[in-house]
Amino acid sequence: MSISSDIKYKYSTLNIAEKLIVINVLIFILNILLVFLFQLSSDFFIRWFELPKSFGNFIRQPWSIISYAFFHAGFSHIFWNMLLLYFSGRIFLNLFGGRRFLNVYFLGAIAGGLIFMISYNLFPAFAGINTTLIGASAAVMAILIFICTYMPNQEVRLFFLFNIKLWYVGVFAVLVDLIQIPISNPGGHLAHLGGAFLGFVYAKNLYNGRDIGAGFERMMSAVVNLFRRTPRTPLKTVHRNKKSTASGRTSYTDKDDRQQKIDEILDKISKSGYESLTKAEKDFLFQAGKD
Repeated sequence: MSISSDIKYKYSTLNIAEKLIVINVLIFILNILLVFLFQLSSDFFIRWFELPKSFGNFIRQPWSIISYAFFHAGFSHIFWNMLLLYFSGRIFLNLFGGRRFLNVYFLGAIAGGLIFMISYNLFPAFAGINTTLIGASAAVMAILIFICTYMPNQEVRLFFLFNIKLWYVGVFAVLVDLIQIPISNPGGHLAHLGGAFLGFVYAKNLYNGRDIGAGFERMMSAVVNLFRRTPRTPLKTVHRNKKSTASGRTSYTDKDDRQQKIDEILDKISKSGYESLTKAEKDFLFQAGKD
């Protein structure tokens, strides 16, 4: 097996959070190398992807509402973001699939970017300040606060020293950002709070049976399909297998049964915590998160 094939294989085995980490790190390294090799200004590439505070400038580069989340200001910036994304992503993907993860992640980035722009155009404290936004922090915060809200009583090991419930982690993260707004990097902390708010609202709605990211997912799928070539195949009729219940209603097998089992396990986690699950239930969730 060639090196390129080996790399492709290893990348294909990563979960969606790990793939995002790889993409972010590669962009970070590539930007540094190109700037150094061609002796360019440090923001030569970033300025095409960063999110401006001005709505007028944003209209000229609307892609920046998402692209800003793939660029970082320095090593510590990307290190802590990717570390938090790794651990919070593992918990998220043990419960839900990759598509929902991407919904929360990118909607968190969008929410953080909007809060950043609105704040810098609304509050007098930021009048006359020319700044831009980069970093995956808002998207990562959305993932973190989502799991802290959806399963608040789940305990995690902190610094290998003691266990702490997720809702404590979420409250601490939000308070840190609130306190630091007047001190330093107010735009970044406001964006964090925007991502956190999205994660909170998403989790609350999902717990009540409503997926607020479904529309976003359909829109992104439609955009992707515009650039996807599909081979022509002969028309054929597909029959959906059904089975009748004792009450005379019709229920769908396989996928619906699987989702029902996932929902039952998630309800159990929300009431009694992750540790209340049996080994079989934990294995089932782990496998479902990889699909």
